[in-house]
Amino acid sequence: MTVAVVYAVSPTARIALIEAVEEARRRGEDLAVLHVAGSPDAASDAYRKGISDQVEKIIALTDGANWKLHLRRAASDVEVNDVLLGLIEEIKAGVVVVGARRRSPIGKALLGSTAQSVVLGATSPVVVVKAP
Repeated sequence: MTVAVVYAVSPTARIALIEAVEEARRRGEDLAVLHVAGSPDAASDAYRKGISDQVEKIIALTDGANWKLHLRRAASDVEVNDVLLGLIEEIKAGVVVVGARRRSPIGKALLGSTAQSVVLGATSPVVVVKAP
């Protein structure tokens, strides 16, 4: 099985990635970092390199891990959340880790569009983490 983490450039996503690294270590499973860009700028080579660099810095903290890292990036001009759910199904994730940011009182009814889509749409168990 594989531990999947939904990753974007944000402090909450960084916390989700750290949690996913620990989850993969605990389970002895591979880690798949999933990033779907929803705009042409976010799909640029410089942006993708930035994502790779950030992920590699965090992964470097896990020397000695005996699992494989899979970085899956996609760009989509259609619904990003649908592409993300497709990637989760494609890799047959055993668990998915997603970050949720703090919301206003009105926004607390919703986790956020991506987190909510993953929680409601993934067939795998989902771990939701938030920034302290």
